[in-house]
Amino acid sequence: MNRRPYLFLLGGIFSLMIAMGIGRFAYTPILPLMQHALSFTDAAAGYLASSNYAGYLAGAVLAGVLPLKKHKTFYLRLSLIVSICTTFSMGLSHAYNLMLGLRFISGAASAFIFVLASSIVLDKLVAAGKTSWSGLLYSGVGCGIFFSTLFIPGLNHLFAWEGVWMGLAIVSIILAIFVWLWLKDSPHLGSHTDEQAAVKQVPPPKWLPWLIAAYGLEGLGYIVTGTFIVSIAEKTAAFSSDPSFVWIVVGLGAIPSCILWSTLANRWGFVKSLVFSMVLQSLGIILPVFWLSQMSLMISALLFGATFMGITTIATTLARQMSPANSSRIIAYMTAIYAAGQMIGPTIAGILSSYTQSYNPALIGAACAVFIGAVLLLSGIRLERMKNIETMTAK
Repeated sequence: MNRRPYLFLLGGIFSLMIAMGIGRFAYTPILPLMQHALSFTDAAAGYLASSNYAGYLAGAVLAGVLPLKKHKTFYLRLSLIVSICTTFSMGLSHAYNLMLGLRFISGAASAFIFVLASSIVLDKLVAAGKTSWSGLLYSGVGCGIFFSTLFIPGLNHLFAWEGVWMGLAIVSIILAIFVWLWLKDSPHLGSHTDEQAAVKQVPPPKWLPWLIAAYGLEGLGYIVTGTFIVSIAEKTAAFSSDPSFVWIVVGLGAIPSCILWSTLANRWGFVKSLVFSMVLQSLGIILPVFWLSQMSLMISALLFGATFMGITTIATTLARQMSPANSSRIIAYMTAIYAAGQMIGPTIAGILSSYTQSYNPALIGAACAVFIGAVLLLSGIRLERMKNIETMTAK
């Protein structure tokens, strides 16, 4: 265990701030700036987003195949360097094809960082008997979204959109120093007793395909809002504030959400909490279709922020507890199906939006995908309840 207790958790949080909050999701608030300067269509913006998610898929698959178990720290550090370099390089290029390549590489690095940081930190939390703290780790995505977006208006005013990417890369370098110092893998951690106790509280492994399918639909649906909500705000006449403020609201919602959903999962059950969070998210996605105003976009952003990382927290923790023997591999599989959905979503949404000149069809489709995913999980509530009854009977 780390001599300085739980600094590894901060290292994990900073890793996700770099890889996800900045490396992946900074694209959303920067997108309107790039569209204005470079005359991107919604379809072109969707392809650029999908390139990142295709890289994320490739990275997740590789993370599941490569023998990372003994070299997690090395691969994590290498991936952080790649992520920061691609973020910085986005500010150096005006060539669309080069941007496609950079976003692909950035996505692959993000997947490696997510899988490796999650695996290292969750294993250490199990060894420390603090599995309920997993929500703190995934709050790093919300923190990254929130704090990085605060820099964007000032950087854009001084250096235009190119300077935004470069400035956020410099912020990432500062965070990476602490990751380097604090987040290191410690092999052979883990308490068998802890693992067994955790497994008794979740559905049996045979139910895992339903969880994976639902998580893929979540990736397909949530990413439409995750890619276009700032652009929707910018193109809404009733929206009088800076459109990037919508993304700040997403970050604010995301920061406490992982802790909140982890607490609810421990109290209600993982599957029931997952179903509820996905239904809530689908309502947030579809809200602007029926009520398009500044207030509705803020509510949609808040519901989106309050659920998308909470869903990831519950789903990855649940999957790991259902198959604890190889945490990095099962997280990689979950991340891969999620990434496959993410890759498809922005492309379809961008084409639909360009063709119809409206975001409504894309939002309706995205909300339906997430809701269907929630329906697929319903059988797990009964299985989870049966597991809990068995545990209580055994006691």
